[in-house]
Amino acid sequence: MSPRDLLLGSFQAALSAADPLKIVPAYVPKPPQGRTLVVGAGKAAAAMALAVEQTWPADAPLDGLVITRYQHGLLTNRITVIEAGHPVPDEAGETAAREILRRVKGLTPHDLLLVLLSGGGSSLMSLPLEGIDMPALKATTRELLSCGAPIQDMNTVRKHLSAIQGGRLAAACRAPLLALIISDVTGDDPTHIASGPCAPDPTTYQDALDIFGRFEVRAPDTVIAHLNRGARGALPETPKPGDRIFRHVENRVIATAQQSLAAAAAFFASHDVQPAILGDSVTGEAREVAKAYGALVRQVMLRRSPWAPPVALISGGECTVTVRGKGRGGRCAEFLLSLAINLGGAERVHALACDTDGTDGSEDNAGAILIPDALRRAEKRKLRADRLLHDNDAYAFFSALGDLVVTGPTRTNVNDYRAILIL
Repeated sequence: MSPRDLLLGSFQAALSAADPLKIVPAYVPKPPQGRTLVVGAGKAAAAMALAVEQTWPADAPLDGLVITRYQHGLLTNRITVIEAGHPVPDEAGETAAREILRRVKGLTPHDLLLVLLSGGGSSLMSLPLEGIDMPALKATTRELLSCGAPIQDMNTVRKHLSAIQGGRLAAACRAPLLALIISDVTGDDPTHIASGPCAPDPTTYQDALDIFGRFEVRAPDTVIAHLNRGARGALPETPKPGDRIFRHVENRVIATAQQSLAAAAAFFASHDVQPAILGDSVTGEAREVAKAYGALVRQVMLRRSPWAPPVALISGGECTVTVRGKGRGGRCAEFLLSLAINLGGAERVHALACDTDGTDGSEDNAGAILIPDALRRAEKRKLRADRLLHDNDAYAFFSALGDLVVTGPTRTNVNDYRAILIL
């Protein structure tokens, strides 16, 4: 098997381990005495809803509404699937989120609320609090996406602008609530996944203001005024850990990046390549993380330590990109371009970096693949790798070489997947 096929095969193994149609059925609860309402949001929401439908008894009441990203929908019969904007929220998501909240408030203690959550839910199920309109929420989201803030900080802000997130969906529900969650965040804490609509929120309005200051976020005046009112105690806080409203709530994480890394490791091992899992919680600027990985690669190549080749260095997590240029390309492609420059065309090193949701940044690729002659081929096309990296244009680099990885919507999301194969 070629190095390219090994890397692509490992990525497919990681995706398969996070496939909602395979995972969700084992966690679907028994029908309650009353009716069951299914709601949710995320890039995996449609697949999760379909899995529930396929598992649910035909004679038991079931209906609901979930929100997923445009072009991520699936045909369902009992649960309505709405497509909406991501990563910037839009009016379709706002309307669907308002309908979800209305239905949840109509449940009784004899019913069941089944919530399906995955990465992307924060923007897809956006229902701004009174005084915040959708244009202001869109502008704030764009600022957060470009400033380099980690997802946990972004979600701290979102929780304090939302009528649903930060535990507020749970607060609106009188029925027992079970949330099935596919994690796309480091640490797998439900409070950070889809901004935790069913989980206690330990953060505050002041925390959100501090994030704006730390990352120099230029949010609309209405958003700043709202957060300031909350920080002064003029607005109710999100439900906190220990609040009695969570006594009837269970948040269950059913798929994680670590599980996908383990599946990829098993794939490499089955092809006589030693796998080394470096962790599922790698964060930081993508180009800087790549430099650290480059140092580790050279240690393996020159010293055969801490592993002897052939070895695959596997990791997950979510790096960030502080956008300063005008190019195209997400964090996975930027990681690979920085790694290519750092290694300078090392002959025995191949690598892949892809987002498991099938979209790296705002483009149509999941990520890219790096092979040893990439820099030489780029030079023949008069492409300056350093200039493209400076302009945040890793997409142009790998597109010109034909080395993008395009999967289309995977309908799951367990964060980024990186594999560096040293032969």
